[in-house]
Amino acid sequence: MGEPPVTGRPLNVGIVGAGRISGAYLDTLAGLTALRLTAVTDLDRGRAEAVAERYAGGTAVAGTVADLVARDDVDAVLNLTVPAAHAEVALAALRAGKHVYGEKPLAANRAEAGAVLAAAGETGLRVGCAPDTVLGTGTQTARRAVDDGLVGRPVAATAFMTTAGHEAWHPDPEFYYRPGGGPLLDMGPYYLSALVHLLGPVTGVSGAVSRPRAERTVGSGPRAGQTFPVEVDTHVTGVLEHAGGALSTLLMSFDVKAARLPRIEVHGTEASLSVPDPNHFDGAVELNRGDGWEPLPVSAGYPDAGRGTGLADLSEALAAGRPHRASAELAAHVLDIMLTLMDAAAQGRSLTVSSSCTRPDPVIL
Repeated sequence: MGEPPVTGRPLNVGIVGAGRISGAYLDTLAGLTALRLTAVTDLDRGRAEAVAERYAGGTAVAGTVADLVARDDVDAVLNLTVPAAHAEVALAALRAGKHVYGEKPLAANRAEAGAVLAAAGETGLRVGCAPDTVLGTGTQTARRAVDDGLVGRPVAATAFMTTAGHEAWHPDPEFYYRPGGGPLLDMGPYYLSALVHLLGPVTGVSGAVSRPRAERTVGSGPRAGQTFPVEVDTHVTGVLEHAGGALSTLLMSFDVKAARLPRIEVHGTEASLSVPDPNHFDGAVELNRGDGWEPLPVSAGYPDAGRGTGLADLSEALAAGRPHRASAELAAHVLDIMLTLMDAAAQGRSLTVSSSCTRPDPVIL
């Protein structure tokens, strides 16, 4: 992934949120010389201390968010809190002079996202946001195929994420079904970020939504069998109009027991492209010119990447003086696409997406 920023030392990282997803990030950080864990905090102090001990040999320090962002040995805050807290933590970090990289979505609403972007602009600090899976060899190889003209002029794309619901495996699934959650805000960022990488920003949307069940049941862990209310729509469909003219069909659902739908496909005037699951970094990319599917060799993307690659890319971007790829601008545009789609569904009409973003630079091998 390259060497640390212009300071000549690793970027010191403080983590806010030591929950389930933190393990994936910490496993990646452990193998990156450009990043060094220095502090951890969580609402559960014991969990923060356990993470600090396991992944930093006792050198990381547990504490509150205020304590963490005030530390001199924290250059960047890795924000792994629940979606409702993303903007609050990001703003606290920026006001304390720290760069930020956070889990998706960037914020719970447009106002919060705008506040984060404004604070980043005022302070000159970097803000990055997941997903960084789209920087892996899967999506990036597919993007190179599109950029190289292998599909011809892109005409359409499809993006499908279907599951029966996260309560089947998550021991505390309620936040997936509260405002800020749901299949679109939870999983949509992976698919929409991939579509923006592949086809560019979105200018308009239309959609429809449903909420078939008023309650869900915890399926695993010590609370298995407990029910909780569903506060968001759990089946979302939409059509996206890209600036380049292509149309994407989107389906995000927590209400599908089983499906054989592809994850993402791009269809052009010359060929069709099969794109792997954007929730993963790699996977097979296949091209069909009308005479069968053929695998494409890996031609772009960070190899052997893991969650946290976007933060490492941000670190390298600081050193090189270039834009980082998993940017807040892209994340804000993706959030705006999702919220506009929900607005379009509620109003029963097509709506213009008011934001845009620059298509991130490709990751060239």
